[in-house]
Amino acid sequence: MKFTWSHAFRFFAMVAFAASGAAFASGSHTGGHGHDGDETAIGKPGLTAKVRRTITIEMSDNMRYTPSNIQVKQGETVRLIVKNVGQAKHELSLGTEKELLEHLEQMKKFPDMEHDEPSKVTLQPGKRGEIVWQFTKAGTVNFACLMPGHYEAGMKGVVRVGSK
Repeated sequence: MKFTWSHAFRFFAMVAFAASGAAFASGSHTGGHGHDGDETAIGKPGLTAKVRRTITIEMSDNMRYTPSNIQVKQGETVRLIVKNVGQAKHELSLGTEKELLEHLEQMKKFPDMEHDEPSKVTLQPGKRGEIVWQFTKAGTVNFACLMPGHYEAGMKGVVRVGSK
């Protein structure tokens, strides 16, 4: 098949559409985070000054998080220290199950996608990062590694948010 400008335009239009879909699926990808009014279904970016507890989560090549089940209180602001103790690149993305599954589909199409959101951290082997998050609503917040194949292998967990 001969490559034409029409093919190039369709490819770039698809990329732009997919990128806008990813931004829509998880809220705003840039800007606006960190402000008190940016509450989502899973809470909002936390203020470092309000952190009362730090939880360390390790990501490993056995496609598991340790711990994978976390308990917090509604309204609590938590610092999640995330460590990649494996040899592969991993990430931790907070979200509803629906948001994570939608983002997983985007990651399958664009596996080198970089994240710049307060609810996500992507780490190379041996690196550490953090997420400061306020869990404003009682219920369950999911987290997962959306690198291709990792979620399917079981790399996921839950934050159980107890009511006040």
